[in-house]
Amino acid sequence: VLDCGKHVGGQYGLDPAAQRELGHETIPFKAVAGAGKAQVTFDKVPLKRATEYAAEDADVALRLYEAWKPRLWRDRMTTVYERLERPLVPVLARMEERGIAVDRAALSRLSSDYAARMEALEAEIHELAGESFNIGSPKQLGDILFGKMELPGGKKSSKTGAYSTDVAVLETLAVDGFDLPRKVLDWRQLSKLKSTYADALVAAINPSTNRVHTSFTLAASTTGRLASSDPNLQNIPIRTEEGAKIRETFIAERGNVLLSADYSQIELRLLAHIAGIPQLKQAFADGIDIHAMTASEMFGVPVEGMEPGVRRDAKAINFGIIYGISAFGLARNLGIERDRAADYINRYFERFPGIRDYMNRTKLHARERGYVETLFGRRTHTPMIKSSRQNERGFAERAAINAPIQGTAADIIRRAMVRIEPALAAENIESARMLLQVHDELIFEVDPAEADAAGRVIKRVMEEACQPVLTLDVPLVVEVGTGESWAAAH
Repeated sequence: VLDCGKHVGGQYGLDPAAQRELGHETIPFKAVAGAGKAQVTFDKVPLKRATEYAAEDADVALRLYEAWKPRLWRDRMTTVYERLERPLVPVLARMEERGIAVDRAALSRLSSDYAARMEALEAEIHELAGESFNIGSPKQLGDILFGKMELPGGKKSSKTGAYSTDVAVLETLAVDGFDLPRKVLDWRQLSKLKSTYADALVAAINPSTNRVHTSFTLAASTTGRLASSDPNLQNIPIRTEEGAKIRETFIAERGNVLLSADYSQIELRLLAHIAGIPQLKQAFADGIDIHAMTASEMFGVPVEGMEPGVRRDAKAINFGIIYGISAFGLARNLGIERDRAADYINRYFERFPGIRDYMNRTKLHARERGYVETLFGRRTHTPMIKSSRQNERGFAERAAINAPIQGTAADIIRRAMVRIEPALAAENIESARMLLQVHDELIFEVDPAEADAAGRVIKRVMEEACQPVLTLDVPLVVEVGTGESWAAAH
């Protein structure tokens, strides 16, 4: 279990834990397998060296287990470990082994489409710049934006002497109405989609199974969200047309269908429960469109006949508030001025004062105790919340506000994942196989003849995942769909 986070980085992997807890410097992976283009897969490492590396991992994991196991009881973490963590390991192992089929031809077409659109954007960017340059070079881009074009906000790094052109810088310029940085952001998005998914998924197809087998990691996130790697399937855009195109390439094997089971607005529901917001709790209990209700509350417009744009704005605010969105961030998401976005946020807190109370209460708790907890007792530590640096303190405060909500959502889907396979077996549904977990959604492959029955069982287990430990003030709702592709099922 510990080794699943070994190469994730940060403070949660096996290597930093061994250094921190045992004072032991482990053998780096690159020391046995090489680095960069010279890196080989582990099966190509000489046996003696591979044995030393693997044996050290086993030894360190055991020593950490012996050091940490008594702390589970002392810190009241036994339930989290025994009910949420340990039972999930074999479930994830089976999911990794099963993998999922992808449409190689569709991915190739998607890659070609991205390449053509990137080329068109490149021509537009060069025309706006008045010269050709390497868009993928931060230095060249910075020289164009802040040297030649003299756009505002240019800051040079003290180490490299080059202008910063990270996402935040470009988004600020884009919100302020400058075309070139906006087009560069579009170009970067297409470049990432092409390299990370369209091309990488083809390369990740296992020649023996003709399926893609991602690796799940339990300990990569402080909130308990699962991560996946090689390839990473957690960052596929959820609400965009491009994300839908990528999901279209994930397909069922011939004779089967994919089944998607997705928690509907689970984090907003948990916000209503945890923060105790009467209007939100009542709306969810009554099955009201929460985004339309928010728009009506904030903007004073009737739900009936509401313009889609008004509801869309309320939806962006609803989800943004959970993550402690700033006026700048909301302005960027909605394509509006920052003053107007700030007015939206202020109006939201006026309509739902319990949310600000929850935020202030949670920040105070985090400062006093150094951590926050999910409804199931998982802790997220917030050491930087007392930092003298405003940016570090602000980040820690936003993390503290979000962690009980996102972490509880992660705990709930973990509970469901552990229970689903036994529930399907109890109903003699043999064909349904859980393949993927992506945030609030589970993907299954199933025989069409059993799809309806499997969907009913999966929906029931997911909606009852809190029981008997916890009773929420709002109902959990799971939407189930089937199709020949992930996009069709979602």
